[in-house]
Amino acid sequence: MKKKHLWIIGILAVIIFLTIPIFHILKTKWNEKEIGIEIPKGFTNDASQLNLTKIDTIIQVPNDKKRIEIQLKNVLKYAKENNLKISIAGAKHSMGGHTIYPNGIVLNMLPYKQMELDTSKNILTIGSGALWEDALKYLDKYGKSIAIMQAFSSFSVGGSISVNGHGWQKDVPPISASVISFTLMKENGKIINCSRQENQELFKLVIGGYGLFGIVLDVKLKVVENEVLQYKYIRLSPDNYVNYYKKYISENPNVNLVFGRLRISDKHFLEEATLNFFQKVEATIPVLQNEKSTEAQRLVFRGSVNSEYGKRLRWDLETGMNKVSKNEIYSRNELLNDHVSLIENKDTSSTDLLQEYFIPERNFNQFITDMKPILKNSKIDLLNITIRGVHQDNDSYLSYARENVFGFVLLFNQKKTDKQEAEMKKLTIQLLEVALKNGGTYYLPYRLHIDKNKMRKSYPKADNFFQLKLKYDPTELFNNKFYEHYK
Repeated sequence: MKKKHLWIIGILAVIIFLTIPIFHILKTKWNEKEIGIEIPKGFTNDASQLNLTKIDTIIQVPNDKKRIEIQLKNVLKYAKENNLKISIAGAKHSMGGHTIYPNGIVLNMLPYKQMELDTSKNILTIGSGALWEDALKYLDKYGKSIAIMQAFSSFSVGGSISVNGHGWQKDVPPISASVISFTLMKENGKIINCSRQENQELFKLVIGGYGLFGIVLDVKLKVVENEVLQYKYIRLSPDNYVNYYKKYISENPNVNLVFGRLRISDKHFLEEATLNFFQKVEATIPVLQNEKSTEAQRLVFRGSVNSEYGKRLRWDLETGMNKVSKNEIYSRNELLNDHVSLIENKDTSSTDLLQEYFIPERNFNQFITDMKPILKNSKIDLLNITIRGVHQDNDSYLSYARENVFGFVLLFNQKKTDKQEAEMKKLTIQLLEVALKNGGTYYLPYRLHIDKNKMRKSYPKADNFFQLKLKYDPTELFNNKFYEHYK
């Protein structure tokens, strides 16, 4: 073949190589319908989109401290007089009806978000309805940052405390470790302060207590410096993940934020991983941007739904971009200020559902080995697995990190059908069984597919937890679907 023909073939190959992924991403966009899901009047739902429930009323609280206290006391009185239950909602990112009780009152806490920073003690006092993005923007002006928070900034402070969320901050416990104290309105309308010194039992119960013990109002949180961080990453075999984590993360005092990813395409399924981390450098802190263009990133992610090609493309693009963006610098606040819209699902026939399993370091590799055939044989579409290190939690009563663990965060796309719901339940039970086999547990804010017995195997203090619920709220005024399922 002549060189000219080889050259033409080479050019065509390059064009095809570049055109196919662009076409795939555009096809993903074309297939989306920009139709929002409207919740009928008199109903509420949560992030799962599978908990549409008729309620009595949604009450939006005021931002003013004095007015909210008066209003909430009146709501408690009204609920008792009319035999109604109260559930508490923020951004509603739980997925099992944790913010919902049928025919009950829903308290929308989002407006309650005032903030005040004590710069001498590095303590932020914040209303429980504030979103983390509100806190980051406020703190950025003072050169400060949130000590511990989840991966997305579109969750509420109160919601994160109620699920005792954890983040991707290096080698730290869950959010509980950053909570100094909070004020709580009890079922009798009395407001008390809860900390490690005052009302210690309630402090432990409310953190990770799913809104069952009262209404969290003002929270005092530890804050840290907003630092300049440089991006690094390592591509590796999952078999080496723990050893590399110790060497490059735990033993490196400059590392601040870290997460891992597992490859989930059929080709090399769970056989490749990346370790992504950000370490401190000396540089001028970039200004926090109010908005970031994320549509291309979102479409690459959405293009992986039910598509082997899309999953391979996403992995190749992400690992390729890792090489390009390696050594780039960011402010800590910029990295923490990611919105859940980065992965937003606009297909109204399906929903994205999270699961998480916490596994001790010693069983890290065995857990991957055990879950691999389960995930491969499942009819539910796996979109992502992120790995985060979580240190032991000594604060929350229902602690999921009773020793240092790695959290495996799994994201699935599920059709809104009874068949897929049954498949998801089957998958969840199978994954929990291998988690328990490996000395681990599961995270409680998600779908209620685990029965009472297995929940108690995962959380040995659950019976005492529910007994203490009746001690502090004997009429079960604060209620939700999570409580009704597990009590």
